[in-house]
Amino acid sequence: MKILDIKVMNGPNYWSVTRHKLVVMLLDLEEMEQRPTDTIPGFLDRLRAFMPSLYEHRCSEGVPGGFFMRVEDGTWMGHVIEHIALELQTLAGMDTGFGRTRETADPGIYHVVFSYHEAKAGIYTAKAAVKMAQAIADGEPYDLANDIQTLREIREDERLGPSTGSIVDEAIKRKIPYIRLNRHSLVQLGYGVNQRRVQATIASTTSSIAVEIACDKEETKNLLEASEIPVPRGRIVYDEEDLQNAIDKIGYPIVTKPVNGNHGKGATTNIRTWEDAVAGLKAAKHYGRAVICERFITGRDFRVLVVNYKFVAAALRTPAAVTGDGTHTIQQLIDIVNSDPRRGYGHEKVLTAIKIDDFTRDILDKKGYTLETVLPASEELWLKPTANLSTGGTATDVTDYVHPTNIFMAERIARIIGLDICGIDIMTSDLSVPLAETGGAVLEVNAAPGFRMHLDPTDGLPRNVAEPVIDMLYPPGVSARIPIIAISGTNGKTTTTRLIAHIVKQMGYKVGYTTTDGVYIQNQLMMRGDCTGPVSAEFVLRDPTVNYAVLECARGGILRAGLGFHNCDVAVVTNVAEDHMGLSGIDTLEKLARVKAVVPQTVLPGGYAILNADDDLVYEMHKVVTCKVALFSLSDNNARVRRHCEKGGIAAVYENGYVTILKGTWKIRVEKVTNIPLTFSGMAEFNIANVLGAVLAAYVQDFKTEDIRQALQTFVPSPGLTPGRMNMFHFRNYSVMIDYAHNTHGLLAIGKFVRSVNATVKVGIIAGVGDRRDEDLTSLGEAAAGIFDEIIIRQDKNLRGRTEQEIIDLLMRGIQTIDASKKVTVIKRESEAIDYAFTHAIKDSFIVIISDVVPDALEQVKQYKAKEDGMVTV
Repeated sequence: MKILDIKVMNGPNYWSVTRHKLVVMLLDLEEMEQRPTDTIPGFLDRLRAFMPSLYEHRCSEGVPGGFFMRVEDGTWMGHVIEHIALELQTLAGMDTGFGRTRETADPGIYHVVFSYHEAKAGIYTAKAAVKMAQAIADGEPYDLANDIQTLREIREDERLGPSTGSIVDEAIKRKIPYIRLNRHSLVQLGYGVNQRRVQATIASTTSSIAVEIACDKEETKNLLEASEIPVPRGRIVYDEEDLQNAIDKIGYPIVTKPVNGNHGKGATTNIRTWEDAVAGLKAAKHYGRAVICERFITGRDFRVLVVNYKFVAAALRTPAAVTGDGTHTIQQLIDIVNSDPRRGYGHEKVLTAIKIDDFTRDILDKKGYTLETVLPASEELWLKPTANLSTGGTATDVTDYVHPTNIFMAERIARIIGLDICGIDIMTSDLSVPLAETGGAVLEVNAAPGFRMHLDPTDGLPRNVAEPVIDMLYPPGVSARIPIIAISGTNGKTTTTRLIAHIVKQMGYKVGYTTTDGVYIQNQLMMRGDCTGPVSAEFVLRDPTVNYAVLECARGGILRAGLGFHNCDVAVVTNVAEDHMGLSGIDTLEKLARVKAVVPQTVLPGGYAILNADDDLVYEMHKVVTCKVALFSLSDNNARVRRHCEKGGIAAVYENGYVTILKGTWKIRVEKVTNIPLTFSGMAEFNIANVLGAVLAAYVQDFKTEDIRQALQTFVPSPGLTPGRMNMFHFRNYSVMIDYAHNTHGLLAIGKFVRSVNATVKVGIIAGVGDRRDEDLTSLGEAAAGIFDEIIIRQDKNLRGRTEQEIIDLLMRGIQTIDASKKVTVIKRESEAIDYAFTHAIKDSFIVIISDVVPDALEQVKQYKAKEDGMVTV
């Protein structure tokens, strides 16, 4: 078997609009296509032995063991690999359950699709599942344990930490979108101007001064002491002399910890000898030059969490420990504790497995123990100096037992330091009693406090401490989103996108939009090139200046990685026509329509899918959307529109020379088509359709008709506003138009306009694209022959898998089918083809340049125009 391709989806996609995280593997079964599982001797028995937990997979049978039934009856290896991939992730602590396997048009080649938690883990799983299936089929050994451990390590390296993850999960519950900004824990919640950021448990609302104070333990202690908060006596030390002076002043037992430490790093507690004090100093200095030496307060270790200056949770923390039974060694006792199913690798479970490290060995050495020592019955042995959950400690929720006086103190501490998300470490015998009565003290104040002990305590009630964080970032009435209008279809997307962005900008919004030409923020070009995929969409949604997004969404991005957003407010679908057929398994118009339909399927329930009622496949999308629908048509007699409006629906039509909105039985005339520059006095029919879709998008967003009208009048097609979309240049003896029509449907639409132009001869400069089917290239030639009197064939810079001659021959076949005597010139470089057309142009001719690199063609034509105007020489 051979993996041909692996794609990672991270948004609504062709395979699922609701399941965004999918691996899509293109797999060639090769000889295994002829070997379903029931023909492979012993396959089911070996599969059961390798992965008995697959019994839980119900598969299409709908009962436990259903998948094994399918294997016994005979199924193809792609289906087996799908289930292995899902179970591999589950065994590695990433429980996920969506998968499907589908044949392609090519025999033996399948799409194997399955969900994932972390992208890198998903890719590893795809490859491992194929290897494992092959090993089972061949009866060879396979190291499943190694795969599981590797996946665990990838998971821990790639995943958000439990604290950040809980905040993101809470945001998802509230349908607040998020974007992970780096491979660590920096996450953006919300879009554009309404975004907030969190990193671990520090939010964009958190004061940097407060964080700096909290990280300086001595400064924190001074502020608290000045505010009559009980803190341990201590001082800053830099060397052994300072340390001795501090001990002489405060006495044993002591604690040493770095001034700028966190999470217990470099801290040593309950030091009672000079040797231990020197060792503690050395451990702390590993994290910084300055070290705090303070009195060790006896009692129990509590963590109090304050969010938005309100107490939300408290937990009693206990270091990793074992209790002797007089029989087992310390190592055996650790193994017994680690066998608790609640303990796992890293953060995968409520508790972390206890690991033997230098701190553990140091504790054992001081007590004269080794790992082989049999611990006396009932003796409790702490294995770590601190109570962090990440080192195997436990937590007990005590939120409901905290004394009001201590709650008041905690909220006051958060205000004193200025931390809106604040973890306070308190040493006392009992938090249900005021600190003044127990003699306890506040040990530390922590920025970015861990949430895990509150989310999943070992004992007691779990607390959703992420909830108040989201409440703080997005109080009631504050939106996390910005309006998004998404545009899909085969042709007309870019023009429609630019027109909608122009209308929105005229309304006073700060618009970010993506097109085939680039990404624009407030009309400033930020990225050049084809920017219609998810990366470009996220670029706009990450921008903190944008309060409205208009996003062109092309087929390629949807198939490659999914959409760059989860929901939009309005989706416009212009049309569905043959283009890019045969790529990525999309070999029929119906499949292409399913790709385009992903966009309207993401519209929020209160939003609108704006569909072309003149296009059968686009109109059919109204059956798969869950939002409201508005239709547009070039005919006011369109039966679909009529039925829609009779039911009270909204539509836009071309009626009696006007762009007209139909609202039930009412008509609202927006503007006469001849007054809309984009329609070229009504001659560019396809642009009238684009205007209808754009007008509807604006109207359902409650823009005023008079404002829409003014925007239509001021949107003048030009190289600046609509590069490569019917850009007209008038020379003394001839006229030139540049357009991006890159498929037969687009060229035929341009042809309707070209036919209306008065010219002595109409010359077309065309090219074929190498990754199109033979019939697509032939069809393009036929369309060109029906439009132009003369044709110049050039070549794209990227031939995309074909030779130049193959492309030329197919175009010529189409041209000669229509007119064998048509004048055709072949000039491979676009710049030379343009030079040839201009230097051989006859009076009153009309030259149409169909360009794939629009900026280059525009620049060349502008130079000719400047030369004619006497400004420069070419």
